[in-house]
Amino acid sequence: MKDLLQEIWSNLRRNKLRTCLTGFAVAWGIFMLILLLGAGNGLIHGIEGNSGNYMANSINAWGRTTTLPWDGLKEGRRISLKDEDAIRTKEPPFDAYVDEVATAIYQSGLTAVYGSEYTNSFLMGVEPGFAAMEKLELMYGRFLSDLDMREQRKVVVMGSNEARELLGTSDAREAGLSVREKARKARKLIGKFVNINGIPFQVVGIIRPDERGGGSRMYIPMSTLRTLYRRGDTVDELYFSFHGLKTKEANEAFEQAYRKKLNLAHRAAPNDNNAIGIWNRFTMNMEMEGAMGIIRTALWIIGILTLLSGIVGVSNIMLISVKERTHELGIRKAIGATPGSLLRLILTESVLVTGFFGYVGMFLGVVATEYLDKISQNMVMDVGLFQMTVFKDPTVGLGVCLGATLLLVIAGTLAGLAPARRAAHVRPIEALRAE
Repeated sequence: MKDLLQEIWSNLRRNKLRTCLTGFAVAWGIFMLILLLGAGNGLIHGIEGNSGNYMANSINAWGRTTTLPWDGLKEGRRISLKDEDAIRTKEPPFDAYVDEVATAIYQSGLTAVYGSEYTNSFLMGVEPGFAAMEKLELMYGRFLSDLDMREQRKVVVMGSNEARELLGTSDAREAGLSVREKARKARKLIGKFVNINGIPFQVVGIIRPDERGGGSRMYIPMSTLRTLYRRGDTVDELYFSFHGLKTKEANEAFEQAYRKKLNLAHRAAPNDNNAIGIWNRFTMNMEMEGAMGIIRTALWIIGILTLLSGIVGVSNIMLISVKERTHELGIRKAIGATPGSLLRLILTESVLVTGFFGYVGMFLGVVATEYLDKISQNMVMDVGLFQMTVFKDPTVGLGVCLGATLLLVIAGTLAGLAPARRAAHVRPIEALRAE
């Protein structure tokens, strides 16, 4: 084996430029494969991170504007949901699918003040079940309770960013701190009173920053907000979780029946799809998973095609090498070399060239994805109404690297197979005549 490797090394040294150019094609192919997969994973992880901020099997409903006349009323009428709609959500036939129901109302244009610090915010009046529905992550203290609702307590739960603003914490001094480390400072606000438009609220909970909605949110009991701002029985948004709807068709049928019931309850045309807004997060996730599958497939196809271009280059170079060494191969066969030994020589050279430069490309690809991960830092895009993470953790896993290793071995074998067969079947007399 040692003699075989020395012979291969000697041949590669005699053709340095050709070997380097061939190796570059292979390294570039595997580099692009790793980089594309890493970038694709970054995009996919960003999308998954956004969808993971809420309960997947849930629906969000809100009132909109009618576009069709009905029951003697003209189009263009604004629909406002009410408490009765939450009750209707759990009536037959929906009760067979609906699990939990939560409602929310908003009050915007408010200013929260603590000492000499302030922050602009808007209040959300919510029920205790809202936290689980929207996956609000409590960091310190507690969320709103049923007792808060019954007694209409003036208590508030806010994000750690809002709490730090009210405490006068400098972002510049905390640029290198993690979310958890920053939140520890926000913990000091637990139990303190914050004035929101002149009304004192006691801070009972600090949650992880929520970047899904526009502006900073603070959560108070719905009953408290209704009393303070005379909101009656109206509901701005209605949330409910469900089970048993596994297909897109089943979800569409459920949405159609649900929209029809709410439309009729508010004297809107049953086929007016604009009167009630419905956001089904389950079907949205199904569509995103399909889109992510297409992205993954496309990235693999592009990467493998790029890699194959390098493998074809290896095969061509090996064919040229065999042709140039025809005279040498003829001498080998004439003095007793077997076809198997010649086959092993060419295949080993092909696999070594492909494998070595492939690993170089793989290493550089991993380095590039790690650098991309460092500079992206969970890239967030602000679109005005909300923020969303568009790029997160653009790295490749161990499975991809092992798969690429196997691919390199197979590719190197295939690239050298045709030249090796040609070398093994060369006739000594014809080879000795070759120039």
